[in-house]
Amino acid sequence: MIAIEHLTKRYGTQLAVSDVSFECAPGTVTGFLGPNGAGKSTTLRSLCGLATPTSGAATVAGRAYRDLPNAGRHVGVLLDAGAQHAGRTGRESLVLSAMVLGVGRSRVDEVLELVGLAGSPAGKRVGKYSLGMRQRLGLATALLGDPQVLVLDEPANGLDPEGIFWMRGLLRGFADRGGTVLLSSHLLHEVEAVADQLVVIAGGRIVAQGSKAELLTTRGTVVRAADPTALEQALAAAGIPATAGRSGALIADAEPEAVGRVAAAAAVVLVELRPADGGGLEELFRSLTGSTDTPPAGTAPAAHQVQEARA
Repeated sequence: MIAIEHLTKRYGTQLAVSDVSFECAPGTVTGFLGPNGAGKSTTLRSLCGLATPTSGAATVAGRAYRDLPNAGRHVGVLLDAGAQHAGRTGRESLVLSAMVLGVGRSRVDEVLELVGLAGSPAGKRVGKYSLGMRQRLGLATALLGDPQVLVLDEPANGLDPEGIFWMRGLLRGFADRGGTVLLSSHLLHEVEAVADQLVVIAGGRIVAQGSKAELLTTRGTVVRAADPTALEQALAAAGIPATAGRSGALIADAEPEAVGRVAAAAAVVLVELRPADGGGLEELFRSLTGSTDTPPAGTAPAAHQVQEARA
């Protein structure tokens, strides 16, 4: 079990994360999503003992990472696949890690086989590895201690489509055997394919969290007008909340008939009007975080507000 409880982290006057709370249960993969600078890395670093929270807590099985005896036997961590000694071979890197963790060399062979680096790739120097191979080696290191929890930041970065498919199966299998996975990634389609739970962060605050089924079930109406500004103003005047959708459309929090009546009363010509059918994780991500900019930390909506709006 991973528990992030009211986590706040400041760097001087900069507020990196503010009152962040969520849990990751055994047997699940949790996708941790947000734009650059949203606070994902700070949260993961706080969880793994690389940053000290200003307030709040981040724990695994009820204990801070630094308080876990031989932490690598409980939590496998991959935050930066490039942070590996370029002069060592893949096998040498794992053998040294195995010595630190107190696991046998037979486990080195197991994880090399598991991540697809057995044989000649294991004897190559890490400096000659592609980014995808470094990701595989980083994951092998995370798995070396046979942990119950995995904390991964962009683990599929640099992998080809076959490698991404392999990664998906590996993480799904880990969780199905009772493991806990916290996964941060920009590859939204891959997160959607493997995750059970989703946590979305923007501007240092959690803006949505819940099961994938709950968050990706869209209600409301997709509406697009010849004059988008006039439509937006008409909906606002009628008290109907709306968020930006794709191709200039709006997602209005009302039934199609109500939206159509508002548009007709305002003499707004519509070119699309239909029930929202669920735009997937990409649509959710864009609606909660904005397509380009993140909201200031003080303006992001509370998670329960987003969940209630989508209930």
